Amino acid sequence: MSDTDNNSEETLLEFPCSFSIKAMGKDEDEFDAHVATLVRRHVPDFGEGAVKTRPSRNGNFISVTVSITATSKKQLDDIYYDLTADQRVIMAL
Repeated sequence: MSDTDNNSEETLLEFPCSFSIKAMGKDEDEFDAHVATLVRRHVPDFGEGAVKTRPSRNGNFISVTVSITATSKKQLDDIYYDLTADQRVIMAL
């Protein structure tokens, strides 16, 4: 493997592209705003209406979907790293 192979990031996505990020956690302490703050670190300009929420059947958990325009694989990796490292986020897809 050459040095250029180590630096290339393989992805099937063509950037920029529309991309939805979903995070799930307990439905407490404004979890949706917390997820939006984590994503906004990497996408400061996502628009109004970009965040959608859906409660679980029993209302204990919530899924938060943030629709963004992704500009690179690194950006998406960084977002997922922050989400999965956060103790309040149970799962990120």
